[in-house]
Amino acid sequence: MKAIIVSDLHIGSRYFLRENFMQFLQNVPQDYEFILNGDIINNPYGKMKPADRLILDCFGEMSLQQKVVWVRGNHDNGYIPDNLGKIKIKQHHALQKRLFVTHGDFFDEVMPRSQMFIKAFKMMHDLRVKLGARPIHVAQYAKKWKSFYGYLLKNVMLNAVSYAAENGFEAVTCGHTHFAQEHFINGIRYLNTGAWTEQPTYYVRVTDNEMMLKKTADSAELLKSSRTETVNMSSDHHQNSARPVSHHS
Repeated sequence: MKAIIVSDLHIGSRYFLRENFMQFLQNVPQDYEFILNGDIINNPYGKMKPADRLILDCFGEMSLQQKVVWVRGNHDNGYIPDNLGKIKIKQHHALQKRLFVTHGDFFDEVMPRSQMFIKAFKMMHDLRVKLGARPIHVAQYAKKWKSFYGYLLKNVMLNAVSYAAENGFEAVTCGHTHFAQEHFINGIRYLNTGAWTEQPTYYVRVTDNEMMLKKTADSAELLKSSRTETVNMSSDHHQNSARPVSHHS
């Protein structure tokens, strides 16, 4: 069982780190299942640049050589790529009972109930850009509202962990919150892959012997060598993984 999982590319957005992602994509081995965990495109009705369409075509071509799964997110729900290839499109995905893969909006009870507040800080975000501030993705701007953002992170994480425990999964991975983190809660591992709209970027790597959140900046040699290399988990690694780790994007 080998898989690479990414989320929240937001292809088509001005903030999508296209060149970084293309470099990462070239290092994904063909003997790995490649899982796109939601919000892969930013707007299903928006006009895309040729460079962005090229990436979508790459997914279709990859699916002819290896398993590619596209899990729907709240942004790309209903979207079907022109070059579908053999891409499997799902609402959720599972790697046996080891890992439940879902975008995370399924567990989000905060955003649907906070539409007025979200509308207000989007207006403030647009205003600051008009006044000359550096443009940043609205999710990055939302991180300035620490109480609200922290509540969102905790809500998604605890609901995801509860679902995994109730359904017999060892771990669960989400995106949606644009905040990469890894925690071990009540015997369940929670991993969030963050987003490709700001640095640093992350992915989850799954093999028979490990399940880890990794920075993509460190991925090239690891992924290239993964066809022949087996990483054995030591007892020390098990002890370390129980300590919560947050990756601030």
